[in-house]
Amino acid sequence: MPIYEYHCKSCQKNHEMIQKISDPPLTRCPACGGNLEKKISATSFQLKGGGWYKDGYSNKTEKPVEKTKESVPKKESVSAETPKKSEK
Repeated sequence: MPIYEYHCKSCQKNHEMIQKISDPPLTRCPACGGNLEKKISATSFQLKGGGWYKDGYSNKTEKPVEKTKESVPKKESVSAETPKKSEK
């Protein structure tokens, strides 16, 4: 169950409450009975695993970077003919 943060407008205390997602937000402070305000805070959600981007969840609109002739090291060209298949 997620932890929600609340701030009391009367006593200025912050409270952390474990609630179901389907539960309505709290309105009364457990310490003084004042009005609570639900805070928005950063989560600790993390995507773990080695294949998150490799499995198709990456940005597909991004094109791969093309190498220019200057950035590719020159190699000696070796020409070799491919052997032909024998015909039956």
